[in-house]
Amino acid sequence: MVEIRRGAARLAACDARARDLGLAPGMTLSDARARVPELAAPPHDPAADLRWLGALADFCGRYTPMVALDPEGALLLDITGCAHLLGGERALARDAVARLAGLGLGVRPGLAGTPEAARALARFGHGGARGEAEAIARLPVAALGLGPEAETALIRAGLRSIGDLAARPTAPVTARFGAEATARLDRLLGREESRITPRRPPPPLSFVRSFAEPIGRVADALAALSGLAGEAERALETRGLGGRRFEARFYRGDGRIRRVAVATGLPTRDPELVSRLIAARIEALADPLDPGFGFDALRLDVAATDPLLPEQIAAGPPEPGSRERAVAELVGQLSARFGAARVRRFLPRDSHVPERAALSLPALEAEAAAPPWPAPAEPGPPARPFALLARPEPVAVVTEPPDGAPARFLWRGATHDLARREGPERIAAEWWAAPGDLAETRDYYRVEDSRGRRFWLYRLAAADRAPRWFLHGFFA
Repeated sequence: MVEIRRGAARLAACDARARDLGLAPGMTLSDARARVPELAAPPHDPAADLRWLGALADFCGRYTPMVALDPEGALLLDITGCAHLLGGERALARDAVARLAGLGLGVRPGLAGTPEAARALARFGHGGARGEAEAIARLPVAALGLGPEAETALIRAGLRSIGDLAARPTAPVTARFGAEATARLDRLLGREESRITPRRPPPPLSFVRSFAEPIGRVADALAALSGLAGEAERALETRGLGGRRFEARFYRGDGRIRRVAVATGLPTRDPELVSRLIAARIEALADPLDPGFGFDALRLDVAATDPLLPEQIAAGPPEPGSRERAVAELVGQLSARFGAARVRRFLPRDSHVPERAALSLPALEAEAAAPPWPAPAEPGPPARPFALLARPEPVAVVTEPPDGAPARFLWRGATHDLARREGPERIAAEWWAAPGDLAETRDYYRVEDSRGRRFWLYRLAAADRAPRWFLHGFFA
C-alpha cells in the first residue's frame, strides 16, 4: 500500500512476498517499482485499517473485555483473571493464534506483565529465553520506540539491548538521552505502573463460555446462555446488585459476531427472565440469528447494575411492590420484542402549558427515576383531559355569548349544542418560553353537549381581531 509522505509516494505496508523481494515500508514507490516492475500498489486507507483492527478487537472479546487498539496495527489484551478459562496464559495465546490463523492472519503473540513489554516481545522477541525478564533484556533498544535518531545514539554509546540500558544508572541515561528514554524503560521493565485504555468501557460483570465443538443450533446456544445467566445471578447476589442491561455476544467460527442487548425496568438477577428477554429479542430481529458453521463461544455482559436488596416473601395477599415488578417485567418483554423506543411512558413535567406538562420517554429509561404524578387537589372530575389532540383544531362558533363558552359550535362537519360549561381557566405563556412556544393567553372551558360528550375548548382573544376558538382535548 502507498501513501504520500514528505512530498513523495512511499510504501506504507508490505506483505510477506514483497518483503522477500527486498521491499520495505518507507521506500519510495519509484524505487520499489524499479526493483519490482509488476508491483501492485493500492492506496493506503488508514480508516479501513482501523475498522479492520476494530473488528479483530471485537473477535478477541471472547477472551477478555479489556481490549485496546495499538495505532501501529496491534491489539493489547489485559487477560488478568481471564486466562484460567482456557487453561492458562499460554493456552489462551495458542488458542487466539490458532483462531486468527484460521481466518488467514499471521499473528505474533507476546505475553508480559506490562502492555509495553508484551508489545515489544511481540514485535522484537525471538524466543529462547528462560523467562520474561531474560526475554525483555534481550530486546533491542528499538523496542523502546524512541525513533531512529535516538536508537542510533544508543547504539553508538554501546547500548544495543534493553539489558544494556537497564544496567546503567538512571541519572546518566536521563541526562544523555532524555527523560522519555528512562520513562519508557521503566514502563517496559514494570518499574512504573502502566495500564491499557480499553476500546470500550468494560462491563461491571462479564461471563464467557467456549466450546470445543461449535454449536450449530440457536436453541442450544440459548441453553448455554442460560447457564451464563445463572453464573451472573450468583455473582450479582454476592455483590447485592441487580442487572439493568444485559448484552449477549455470539461468536461464530468464521469470526463474525452478533450482539443482542436487552434491558429491564427494574434491577433483576433472575436468570429465567434474562433468558426470556434475550430469546424474545432474537425472535424479533429483522436479520435472523444465523449460526453459520456454529458458535464456538458465548459471552454475557451485565452492562449496567443497580443495588438490589433481598425482599421478604409474604404468604398472604400480594405486596404492593409485586404489581410494580410485574409491570416492569412486562415493559422489559415488550421492549425486547418491539424495540425500546416503541414502548414509551409519560412522565410529569413542571409546566402549566398543557402540551408541555408531560414528557414521553422510552419506558425502560423512564423506570429508572420516574417522579410520581401529582395527586388531584380535590375530589371530582379532572380539570384537564387525559387525551389531547396532536394539534389544537379550530372550531366554528355558531352561537357565541358576550362572555363565556359558546352555546353551539361546529367541528369536523358536526354541530354540538352545549348543555353545560365551566370555566375559564386562564393559561398564559411562560416568561422563558422560546419562539414558537405558546405565545398567546388562552381561556380554557370544560363543556358538555346535549348528548353527553365532553370537550376542552379554549379561546384566543386579541385586541386587534375577533376571538378564535379551538378544540384541544376530550374528557372520558
